[in-house]
Amino acid sequence: MKRYINIAVVFLLMVYACNKSENNVNNQNNNTPPALTEYQIKHPVRFPEMTIPDDNKPYKERIALGRMLYYDPILSNDGRSCSSCHLQSMGFTITSSAGSMPVLPHVNLGWNTNYMWNGSKKGTLEDVMIFETEEFFATDINKINNNEKYVQLFRQCYGIDKITHKYIGYALAQFTRTLISDNTKYDRYMNGTDVYTYNEEMGRRIFFSEKGDCFHCHVTLLTTDNDFHNNGLDSIYTADKDKGLYNVTKSVNDLGKFKTPNLRNVALRKTFMHDGRFTSLEEVIDFYNSKVKKSVSVDPVMFKPGKENGLQLTAIEKSQLIAFLKTLTDSTFISAVEFSKP
Repeated sequence: MKRYINIAVVFLLMVYACNKSENNVNNQNNNTPPALTEYQIKHPVRFPEMTIPDDNKPYKERIALGRMLYYDPILSNDGRSCSSCHLQSMGFTITSSAGSMPVLPHVNLGWNTNYMWNGSKKGTLEDVMIFETEEFFATDINKINNNEKYVQLFRQCYGIDKITHKYIGYALAQFTRTLISDNTKYDRYMNGTDVYTYNEEMGRRIFFSEKGDCFHCHVTLLTTDNDFHNNGLDSIYTADKDKGLYNVTKSVNDLGKFKTPNLRNVALRKTFMHDGRFTSLEEVIDFYNSKVKKSVSVDPVMFKPGKENGLQLTAIEKSQLIAFLKTLTDSTFISAVEFSKP
């Protein structure tokens, strides 16, 4: 009898062990993480709804992991990190030399669906961050998996034992989705908690009227329509870097079209346009004022009736427009501790 009891006990222990092993496999396959702290992404007043993928819901622990990775040169093989080209003090971009392609800023990316100057990447933040780790950085996955700190953090945050490019991208998306600018003087003006000077208000009216025509591409609070336009920089396109969206679509109608950049913190930048050809806001406005060039794909807004020769703003109007652009600086954003290097 005792022998049968022992056999029964052994059998039950084997069943328990098998069930436990099966549950562990299921957890790994379903990426079921342990209990995490839910995080509510900020939704500023008057901003559109932000789409967040169901398989990468925000949690404080995941955001902290993404922040750690963002500043860690372990992502690359040459000592660079995301922060090497996206400095918080510059609005998460860097000062590029004149004539080189400026880095698009990491600001309010959660509302984007198009990425890169030429639109070569589309989709969610997860999609573009996976591209960054897989192709741009060519992150050494073995190096990450040999880092015990990251092994433990990814297991905690995503319930996985093997780190992949996908989950590095997911973690980076968690952090970059929180990089929200919503405390410029312009935001406060729109919310009724601040007032403009006379020149700032005149500049705002120029920006959002047919006089300046800026609002067609740099729409309201996001200051970008997340689309592509040929703004008349060139009349012919020989270099690939100047062909823009055409390099993706191969459509002549897309020659010279580039992504509308976000103008938040634009006054902190030192180079402008996709090739950095301008080095001041004054040069940018002078271009729109009288130097726009015709081409087969130029945006119709650039040469609509009455604007065939540019905006034709006076010196005072140009200075007023710049005064408004300076109200798009968000000092809170560029100094927020939660966005800084951990």
